[in-house]
Amino acid sequence: MLFTGVCTALGWAGMIGFVLSGEGGPPNRTRNFVEYMTSNSLLIGAEVDKIIAILLATSVLALAISRTRRLMDRAVTESAAARDLSRFLDPGVAARIRTSETVRAGEGDVRDVAILMLDLRGFSRLATVLEPGEVMTALQDYQARFCPLITAHGGSIDKFLGDGILASFGAVSPSPTAAADALRAADDAIAATEAWRAARIAAGARPIDVGLAVASGRVVFGAVGDGDRLEFTVIGEAVNLAAKLEKHNKTEGVSALTDDKTWQRALAQGYAGPAGREHRAGRRVEGVGEPVDIVVLAA
Repeated sequence: MLFTGVCTALGWAGMIGFVLSGEGGPPNRTRNFVEYMTSNSLLIGAEVDKIIAILLATSVLALAISRTRRLMDRAVTESAAARDLSRFLDPGVAARIRTSETVRAGEGDVRDVAILMLDLRGFSRLATVLEPGEVMTALQDYQARFCPLITAHGGSIDKFLGDGILASFGAVSPSPTAAADALRAADDAIAATEAWRAARIAAGARPIDVGLAVASGRVVFGAVGDGDRLEFTVIGEAVNLAAKLEKHNKTEGVSALTDDKTWQRALAQGYAGPAGREHRAGRRVEGVGEPVDIVVLAA
């Protein structure tokens, strides 16, 4: 743009010079603008103004183009950064970070949520006999199979706990069907576990079992951390109960549990899972002070 404008200005100046030195003597010069516009007279000041106008217009256009290019580059960079952010964070959390002016540790919101906890059974022991590449491949396959099931029902991946997954429903975005959504995701995870076992056996690999539990209640959702290292998470009794119920699976000899309060809440929210699920009353769950009525989701 600058090159074109300068060339145009030089061309115009050259044309004026050519006219002034043309055959038959120089043209009539005038200082009257009306005469300049209505005759062949030459007004030097007007021609100089044209050259200045060309240069000014060129400068303005060049500045506008440069600014537009910077804005486009910034938009592309921010878009790429947003995509990368979503690779490391749950999409809902990433969107919250992008739209928030600031994220401060210690700030949080109270939410009514459901928590889904998944854990690979005996994976730590299995990892000692597998090659490192096999361990990571199994984890990647596990996460690739189960994470989409969670997000498909409106859940958010709170964090990966080694071979465990902590997911929340209704934390990032409040939901009136959090418990129902979590149990639907749990049902899909139970089916996915059977499919994964069959796939690994067919491939000649050792089958891996998945234990899971669902709990619900009020939690605090917000950012925790120190300095430049922050993390969005959920904190509360529902999180603790989900973790303890998942461990309690072994005591009950089952692979998936929820507590009766969460079960009843999910039914009220429209959940209609498989019929005939076993209810066990007054179970002692390690780390929980009062007996817990539980529902077996999968044996």
